[in-house]
Amino acid sequence: MTSPELMTRVLGSRRKFAQGDVACAYGAILGGCDFFAGYPITPATEVAEAMAALMPRLGHPVLQMEDEIASLSAVIGASWAGSRAMTATSGPGFSLMQEGIGYACMTEAPCVIVNVQRSGPSTGQPTEPAQGDMLQARWGTHGDHEIIALSPASVQECVDLTLLAFNLAEEYRNPVLVMTDGEVGHMREPILLPAEDEIELVSRRPPTTAPDGHVPFAGDGKGAPEMAAFGTGYHTYVTGLTHDERGLPTTDDAAAHTALVERLVSKILDHTDRLTRVEEDIDDGASVGVISYGISARSAAGAVRIARSQGLKVSLLRLIGVFPFPEKVVQGFVEGVDRVIVPEMNLGQICHVVREAVEGAAVVERVGRIGGEIIRPEEIVKAVVDGGEPV
Repeated sequence: MTSPELMTRVLGSRRKFAQGDVACAYGAILGGCDFFAGYPITPATEVAEAMAALMPRLGHPVLQMEDEIASLSAVIGASWAGSRAMTATSGPGFSLMQEGIGYACMTEAPCVIVNVQRSGPSTGQPTEPAQGDMLQARWGTHGDHEIIALSPASVQECVDLTLLAFNLAEEYRNPVLVMTDGEVGHMREPILLPAEDEIELVSRRPPTTAPDGHVPFAGDGKGAPEMAAFGTGYHTYVTGLTHDERGLPTTDDAAAHTALVERLVSKILDHTDRLTRVEEDIDDGASVGVISYGISARSAAGAVRIARSQGLKVSLLRLIGVFPFPEKVVQGFVEGVDRVIVPEMNLGQICHVVREAVEGAAVVERVGRIGGEIIRPEEIVKAVVDGGEPV
């Protein structure tokens, strides 16, 4: 792992005026990333370009693969070889990565995927932002699984959350998604990189037994299992098939499959409180609440300021960690609120997750916009006054 001193020397001044995509690269390097593989795709290409410019100066490889399937496959292989590995993509590439995401979940390969979302479906509007991949992030790969997904709303958070993503991936041995978008990815804002003594890197649990006694997928009640890197003398059978604690296939054993998948799910869900990251702006006595995330949350914050200046009482909840979904916080937020408005750059995705969480405690309405234009604060204010689209 590269020392913080060397990383900061390569990155230069802590204060920068940076693009969001490039900030993701800074966050990755500060998070200890030592392997990157990707394929160019608008509007995420600048992440790969920044990694290609910076990583070799640290002695770390950057590979341009033939496609996104190969990119994530290379990242998973590098992870099992001991690397802290990342790729970056956008909508069509994210779709191609779904099988690999499932494989990473099943084999418990820690990795980070930055998705700079763009307008779809299919090729859509390559240069325009959107938030249309949010439910794909949660359910895109098949089978029962859990995912960790973070949503930056600023260029600074592109640094902070990408760095955090590496620590979470290592701790929970799971893919972690940084769900940014073309607007945040391409905007430029002042940022402050963390100082050397502010950087704390979390690593996967190393093996505590000799190779002949190592059980690589043991559910020992301590969360994610120990992980031995390839080439260190530990012989681990890694397969996407249903496997026992030794890693050996047990595809016809219902009990083994149930135990494995329930452990993969519980290692995330049992720590939902710890993984919950939100920002609340509560207006006591408010009868309307706004829940948003990413770039749309910036418009939501502006809308709340406008509404309050007009004498309206409105509360705001920003989701920073979108998955695992912070149900407890959302349920607490809607107590005493009659209506909840969910602005997002799609035709309704996280609004459905909110509706399921509140279970009729409040009416859920959406403010959706597609076509590559961000939601204007005035649209949200209008929904506060007149009501949004029902969910």
